[in-house]
Amino acid sequence: MRPAARTAAGAPSPAARPLAGLTRPDIERRLAAALQRGDGAAGAHCIHELWMRGEFAHNIEAALAALWSRAAASIPEWLPMRYIEWLPTAYEVALTFSCTRRGRANIYLVLLDYQDRSRGPHGLYVGMSQYSPAQRFEQHKAGIRAAGSVLRRGLEVLSGPTLHLQRIARAEAARIEAQLADALRDAGLLVAGGH
Repeated sequence: MRPAARTAAGAPSPAARPLAGLTRPDIERRLAAALQRGDGAAGAHCIHELWMRGEFAHNIEAALAALWSRAAASIPEWLPMRYIEWLPTAYEVALTFSCTRRGRANIYLVLLDYQDRSRGPHGLYVGMSQYSPAQRFEQHKAGIRAAGSVLRRGLEVLSGPTLHLQRIARAEAARIEAQLADALRDAGLLVAGGH
């Protein structure tokens, strides 16, 4: 199964990078128009494309702040709330995984706060659940079958890289969870979970 070109709601998937063919000035114009209209989805795709192209952290953070202040209600859940240096790597690694059978399991990533560690400010938790990633994150934070790393350090769900790994067969999800965690570690990210 190839990564979904569309999200469950029918909107373009961030992994599909619908703005990849545009120039930087075109993306900046679209972002300005999205901010003016309060269009969170259009603005999210603009920011995401700039991010995937390696835009400076300061510029991404400023764009995120502007979008959250002008269009918070319409921002898709896959757009992170803060700058994460290695987000393009997380997409690149996650997109190497696919599944062949549908089911009820979901692969999810949680951004972890490692400000107190020397390896960088953020890490990742890789998990699998029958619940949606947002529901499972809330369970972790409430202490329900919680992984200690998510309970203590969890900041937000990073749903974009794993949108194509939702509603898959449990056996495949278990395999992908472990392999994805290993692949992300091999890519140099600080990873917890992936049992």
